[in-house]
Amino acid sequence: QVQLVESGGGLVQAGGSLRLSCASSGRAFGSYDMAWFRQTPGKERELVAAISWSGGSTYYVDSVKGRFTFSRDNAKNTAYLQMNNLKPEDTAVYYCAAKIASGTHYRTPPYDYWGQGTQVTVSS
Repeated sequence: QVQLVESGGGLVQAGGSLRLSCASSGRAFGSYDMAWFRQTPGKERELVAAISWSGGSTYYVDSVKGRFTFSRDNAKNTAYLQMNNLKPEDTAVYYCAAKIASGTHYRTPPYDYWGQGTQVTVSS
């Protein structure tokens, strides 16, 4: 069983930065494709970024391209989302997710494991 724990959320002013971390307690972290989703009340969960098991491929939704960077350290069983130049519309609960890299595209759902979420609030 894989457990994912997010950290690093908080309150920041527009233009500021945060780094979210997603720590995994399971083994074989390097065998999982990872993703960050976000959700605001009344809206569907949105895929923000994804990364392949090796870290060699990344995907970003258009609204965060050039501002967010998704990386991973398989030796530390941890993935990171560096968020720069934050905007009020980035305010959401951010969720880390993982799925076994089984040959499907690294950002193709479903994701098998989810964290509990961390709140990011960007004030204007």
